[in-house]
Amino acid sequence: MKKIFLILLIFLTVNTVSVSAKTVEGGVSTMEAVGGNRVVDTATNQPVSNAKISLPLLQYKTYTDENGRFQLGAAVKGKTVMSVEKEGYRPHSLTIDEKSFSKPIIVSIQKSNADDISISTQMMHLGDNNYSKNSANSGEFKIQAAGPFYSKTFTMAATAINKNNFLIIGSIIGIDTAMARAMGQNKVRNSFSSPPEVFFNGNKIAEIHINGDGQKIRIPNNLIRPNQNNEITIKTGRNLMQTAYIDYDDIEIMNISVIVE
Repeated sequence: MKKIFLILLIFLTVNTVSVSAKTVEGGVSTMEAVGGNRVVDTATNQPVSNAKISLPLLQYKTYTDENGRFQLGAAVKGKTVMSVEKEGYRPHSLTIDEKSFSKPIIVSIQKSNADDISISTQMMHLGDNNYSKNSANSGEFKIQAAGPFYSKTFTMAATAINKNNFLIIGSIIGIDTAMARAMGQNKVRNSFSSPPEVFFNGNKIAEIHINGDGQKIRIPNNLIRPNQNNEITIKTGRNLMQTAYIDYDDIEIMNISVIVE
């Protein structure tokens, strides 16, 4: 089997100061003075009204007003995923915590195009529900595990083989690899896991070693089956220190899509 893979080192956090907020643009962050939480259009910087804002793990949702502003009426303790959805725009998510939650946040979202494919906008839990309280973001886990992997088939247009196609994972938390531990993303001291793996049509195209938002994976054009079913599979890692049985790393993922650039 031909294996083409990348090691992703994308780790975005939202940090704010008293007079500014971080604008999140699908992986690009800049600072801008604001007066409250807002959702804006990436191209025009104009407010986006009636965008759905949700904190899935806290079972909370709200919508932006006519000025693109919104309030979060939920108690955030530790890292959790915030999702932004609006018809005609690419789904977007980011990981927030008490610090970023307490200050204004601007989220910049991009309009979708005809070639974009939304694979899943739901929060999903991969693993075996067996994890330590010291695991990355384990305190935020609220969903039962669906198993050690997720797969979905979808059709890609014939023109896709002549374009740049990327798999986007909006947010991923819970990874307990050695690299995640070294970066202080978890408090596990006696073990670590192998990285989650991403497969496209049976070929490994990426390993994800750390938690973060806006993870962007190039899909090799030679692996694409135009006008046919294509399959994406995400497999969680395993505890490499456990040999008596298979102990899967519990992770949670939100907003999976394919975009064309």
